[in-house]
Amino acid sequence: MTAAPLLLAALVALPTQAAMQWKWRDAQGQVQYSDRPPPPGVLDKDILKRPSGSARATQALPSAPEAAPSAAPLPGLKASDPALEARKRKADAEKEATQKAEEAKQAKTRSENCERARSYQRTLDSGMRVARTSASGEREVLDDKGRAEEDARNRDVIKSNCK
Repeated sequence: MTAAPLLLAALVALPTQAAMQWKWRDAQGQVQYSDRPPPPGVLDKDILKRPSGSARATQALPSAPEAAPSAAPLPGLKASDPALEARKRKADAEKEATQKAEEAKQAKTRSENCERARSYQRTLDSGMRVARTSASGEREVLDDKGRAEEDARNRDVIKSNCK
């Protein structure tokens, strides 16, 4: 008893699925079936069946000789796919947003480096003793030569980060 309603539902859904099919003849003369419209190079005369209520967005193509149909689109003509264009615009917008975010991140890093370098330059200019840790982990106080090298290096950092 329960199989009859399921069978009836399947039979009712079958024509709906079949009605959504495209049928066309390709460049080699083979009949093709798909639930998507045929490629842009297929002429309207080669489309044998369309889904009901659908219209294919095509441009007027000059009729080709009957003996040699061409599946390649004509030069200079381009079929427009709104979904494809929307995805492309979305991808471009995402790429631009990612690029802007990366530029903002780099600008923030440069700003932080600039502020740190300026603060260190004030310390170097104040004449206070400056010490740093050596590679061996020992603390060493900068002499005049080391201070001058550190000053030159820090000014280069300021020049590259502070604009």
